[in-house]
Amino acid sequence: MTIPRDAAVRDSPEGDVGLSRATPATREISAWWRGYLRRHPMAALETVGGQFVLGVRAVQYLITDIATGRFAFAEFIRQSAFMSSAAVLPTIFVSLPIGVTLSIQFGLLAGQVGATSLAGAASGLAVIRQGAPMVAALLMAAAVGSAICADLGSRKIRDELDAMEVMGVSVVRRLVVPRVAAAVLVGVSLTGVVCFVGFLAGYLFNVFAQDGAPGSFVATFASFATVGDLWLTMVKAVVYGMIVAVVACEKGLHTDGGPAGVANSVNSTVVSSILLLMLVNVVFTQLFMILFPRQGL
Repeated sequence: MTIPRDAAVRDSPEGDVGLSRATPATREISAWWRGYLRRHPMAALETVGGQFVLGVRAVQYLITDIATGRFAFAEFIRQSAFMSSAAVLPTIFVSLPIGVTLSIQFGLLAGQVGATSLAGAASGLAVIRQGAPMVAALLMAAAVGSAICADLGSRKIRDELDAMEVMGVSVVRRLVVPRVAAAVLVGVSLTGVVCFVGFLAGYLFNVFAQDGAPGSFVATFASFATVGDLWLTMVKAVVYGMIVAVVACEKGLHTDGGPAGVANSVNSTVVSSILLLMLVNVVFTQLFMILFPRQGL
């Protein structure tokens, strides 16, 4: 009589051992996934909540310290100079292709619909409304946010922050507040630079490469652009700079695990900042369109 192979394996001691090993492994994997799905939303909420609280405290301390004369102006100037030197050249180099790309796309679209004279308004408004604040914020997150997180994370693993608290020095007031203020100032300045460089690049490319009329480019842009567009861009720049600084400081202050933990915090800072900036940009744009609708040409 021939015994089926599956039955032989199942009835053998080796088959029992294999099943006993597979079952706990499967249960362990399932339990890990259930725990991960249960822990991850809570961890995300705790992180966002901690960043919100840190941002509120930083703004409160910034106002009170300036009013009482306790603001660390020396640290603010040092951080502003460092952030400017780290982000200004990459921002300019990114602004040029952004302006040219927008000019190419809107020039082709305007040519297809027979409205080549509106290329200046389309590309210029795209740079001011969306391109300038987002480019400045992304470069801030990549160049400035990573540096802030690495600095604070290194201090954290060397127990410098704990030593400051023991000596009665507030870490938020001494380190976080000047960096937030410097990030806001540099973010607004970089946004202005991107507006100028992006618009100039689009203008030069439209005039010399696409044979556009210089007067038409400038006139249509002046006809469609409003002061509200500039105000929206500046408000975005302030909020984006604050987001980058707060996220970087929060990640740096909660670094653990040695040098590898610093690297993980820097990576998390860049990713989290970019995701949060994209979400906030959508909210800002939609709110502006709802609250200030365009009535017509």
